[in-house]
This record gives sequence, C-alpha cells and structure tokens, in this order.
Amino acid sequence: MMDLATKRIVVTGGSGFLGRHVLAALERRGCRQIVSPRKAQYDLTHEPDVRRLYADAAPQLVIHLAAVVGGIGANRESPGRFFYENVMMGTMVMEYARQAGVEKFVGVGTICAYPKFAPVPFLERDLWNGYPEETNAPYGIAKKMLLVQGQAYRDQYGLNAVHLLPVNLYGPHDNFDPASSHVIPALIRKCVEAVDAGGREVVCWGTGNATREFLYVEDCAEAIALAAERYDRPEPVNLGAGFEISIRDLAELIAKETGFTGQLVFDRTKPDGQPRRSLDVSRARNAFGFSATTPFEDGLRRTVQWYRHAVSRR
Repeated sequence: MMDLATKRIVVTGGSGFLGRHVLAALERRGCRQIVSPRKAQYDLTHEPDVRRLYADAAPQLVIHLAAVVGGIGANRESPGRFFYENVMMGTMVMEYARQAGVEKFVGVGTICAYPKFAPVPFLERDLWNGYPEETNAPYGIAKKMLLVQGQAYRDQYGLNAVHLLPVNLYGPHDNFDPASSHVIPALIRKCVEAVDAGGREVVCWGTGNATREFLYVEDCAEAIALAAERYDRPEPVNLGAGFEISIRDLAELIAKETGFTGQLVFDRTKPDGQPRRSLDVSRARNAFGFSATTPFEDGLRRTVQWYRHAVSRR
C-alpha cells in the first residue's frame, strides 16, 4: 500500500471538475506535496512543457486527469481536437513519467471507450469487443490509448501504470456551459432557467430511451485515491455506482429537484448516443475496496443546490 502522504504528487487537470475533488481527497490523506499544473504554465500537448513539468516537480506519483471533454454536441463539433489533444497529453505525460522513474502512474480513462453495443453491465474484459459509439469514438479511443501505453510500459519498462474507467460523473463544480456540458448539468441549467423565467417547456436531446449510469464526483475522487494507494495491476477497473437510469427518468428527477413543473419535450432529431451504459463494479470493490456511497437523488439535490448558489453569486 502506497503511503500517499509521503509522496510528491502531480495531478494533471487538478483545477477541473474531477480534479478539484481528487485534490481534496488527497489532502484529507495528509498529502502536502502536490503540484497541479495549469495550462498557462504547462501546456501538456507541448513536449517542452511536459519535460519542464517533470524537472520542476520531480513527482513520485502521477495522477493523469487532464482531458479535453464535453457532451455529445461538443464531441460532434470537435472530434479531431478531442482525439489529438487527449492522445498527445496522455502519451507525453506517461513517457516522461517513465523517463523520470515515477513510482506509479494512475491513468484515468472514460466509459466512452467501451463498444457501442457492449453487453450490460459492462465488464472490463469487453473493452475491445467492438467500436465505440460514433459520436464520441475519437475521444474514447484517444483515452483508451492510455491503457495500451500503460500495459506496454509495464511490460517493457516496469512502470507501475494503472487504468481507471469512470462512468458519467456529476456533482458540484460541473461544467454547466450549454455548448459543451454533459446531460445532468445541461438539464439542471435548462430546468432552473425555465423555473426562473416561468417557462413551460424544456427540450431534451434524443428519445429519452437511452440509459446511463452516474457516479457522484466525490465518490469518484475517493475511488481514484484508493486506487493510487492500493491497486497495482495492469487490468483496467470500472468506477461506477452500479445502477442504470433512462434519460427520460433522469429528466423527470431533475425537474422534480429543480421545481420545474412544465412539459419535458424530447427532440428525436438529436442523437441518443450510446444506447445503454451501466457498469459491473465488482473489480473495484474486490481490488481496492471502493463502493459508491452517495444515493443518486441526494447527489442530484446537492448538485442543483450548488448550481443555484453559483448562479446567485454571479
């Protein structure tokens, strides 16, 4: 078991949605030697900046969270950027970790790497049994390269690289920009704005029949810290909450939590994305003792409260 409190740690993407919660989870463990590079200081798609980061920070542990991410709309608009920047960041951050003799590299991938029609619940062994859903395939494949690189580097160089696959996240500090947000923050914003404006209709993308699984961001951060401490194997690990909900039922829950009582309209001209998403989460439980603890409706309520508070402070 790695004693994180004694290690010099680099957390890429530490100022992002998930990153700020990972930093908090590490700080609760007594970690004080943490570097969280900002893009203005170190652009991780540029090799000289990656080299300089490792020279400046001399990390013993790297947790790679940095990514270019977005919802279905953002993935459709920028597939080339999503592929290139995610591949370049992952490749160079891990290569320089190898060169620097880092003790452990924790790569955080994405549920979008799974095949479009993977059997439900998704098992880690099914990761390569088909092509990802088309709207986010460039992003999903780019992030899956972290797994390939980590396993190759483990075999050739002995790098202790592990790979985690979080399901869709939600919670405080999420991205609520309608141009790039995922489904929960997008629907929360739409419903809150409709309530405030007296609107009687909220439009949702797709048929409402697709299903998703959601993990509260603080639970995910705890899972990543546990894996950094306790997991040292090459096999990828799902991080999820172990449940499945349709987008239609999700929209109704969000309407309830925000107080929206108007009509939910599903725009069938917009894509559903992957038909179903739900994970088998037994490996995380067995390998390093992680189980999600936040009930979904509680997490939604906290997220809505956080968003309303953030809007009121603008």
